[in-house]
Amino acid sequence: MKAHYDFSKMKGKKNPYIKYLKQPITMRLDCDSVDYFKLLAEETGIPYQTLINLYLRDCAMNNRKLRMKWAS
Repeated sequence: MKAHYDFSKMKGKKNPYIKYLKQPITMRLDCDSVDYFKLLAEETGIPYQTLINLYLRDCAMNNRKLRMKWAS
């Protein structure tokens, strides 16, 4: 390997995968929800945060909306 590389002649290029990067956020989830995804993670071998992301992405892609009815 060369001791010195000259990068001055390199042309910059945008990262083509930038749209696939994840955005770090903070969420407050109840313990039951987290426990559910952690149990699912143990069964599948997929990290629980990835499972939560996959579930939310599936909801977004399929335009699922939460149906709630508040008690009067």
